[in-house]
Amino acid sequence: MSVTLQTRLDEAETAYHQLALGQNIAEFRDQNGELVRYTPANRGALWSYILRLRSELGMANTSRPGRATF
Repeated sequence: MSVTLQTRLDEAETAYHQLALGQNIAEFRDQNGELVRYTPANRGALWSYILRLRSELGMANTSRPGRATF
């Protein structure tokens, strides 16, 4: 089953949201089908992935993540 870029972006943004709400781990499958786990310590890598997906979809990257402290 092929996963679209939009689906990947939706999943990544949901994972980021989970971290922002205080969950210790957020996970989803990346473009290679591998399970990726993000923690508050590496949420910056997740945000970079979100920006890359937005760029590939031709979306503006004007929004920034909140400054929540984890």
